[in-house]
Amino acid sequence: MTTVTTRTVDYPADGLTMIGHLALPAGVERRPAVLIGPEGLGLSDVERRRAEALAELGYVALAFDIHGGRYLADPEEMLARCMPLLADPDRMRDIGHAALEVLRAEPRSDPDRIAAIGYGTGGAIALELGRDGADLRAIGTVNAVTTGRPGEAARIGCPVWAGVGSQDPIMPPAQRDAFTAEMQAAGVDWRLVVYGGALHAFHHPPVDHAAVPGVGHHPQHAQRAWHDIINLLAECLPVPE
Repeated sequence: MTTVTTRTVDYPADGLTMIGHLALPAGVERRPAVLIGPEGLGLSDVERRRAEALAELGYVALAFDIHGGRYLADPEEMLARCMPLLADPDRMRDIGHAALEVLRAEPRSDPDRIAAIGYGTGGAIALELGRDGADLRAIGTVNAVTTGRPGEAARIGCPVWAGVGSQDPIMPPAQRDAFTAEMQAAGVDWRLVVYGGALHAFHHPPVDHAAVPGVGHHPQHAQRAWHDIINLLAECLPVPE
């Protein structure tokens, strides 16, 4: 296990001051880097811990913000912000590019070796970065099988891995089919893993506040999805010995 250092980073995006969480591995040399996008609730300790876990593996990791430092525990408030955002690819791309530039500018990051992973809204943002032609080595998403504007998936220049629960009412089979059809038509190197019996946000530990219907934690599949993401990074963005 390596020694990890962390700090918050402030940067502008979407008319807000975003507050991200940067985790750095031990050493001084440049390392491959990973963006981590949060669920629609916003950046929480869940994503911060994931950034730190990736730093322990040798990555520079930035868990990025989507709500200007706020965590939207109220479902109605969360939906009121996230639904218009998810309907606006340009806004999602602006949020993603702002975080990506922070990560690229970090002296420990190798700017030519960056991946983007994300959950829910954060995963949709990672996909939109790919559709906008961002230079990424891999994109990984959990419960974010969103589709984009026609033809733009052809700009994705890296492998895409997606995970979704079989019982997710927010990402039903028709949505999964549309996503895979888009990826296939664009010639993307894509994979989709359907986790049997899992609901939306199955990867996220239980919360102590109200949640939208169809959300539920699945401990086994949460661990499996994390291992699948680690394997994606190991394949596409290996850490030097």
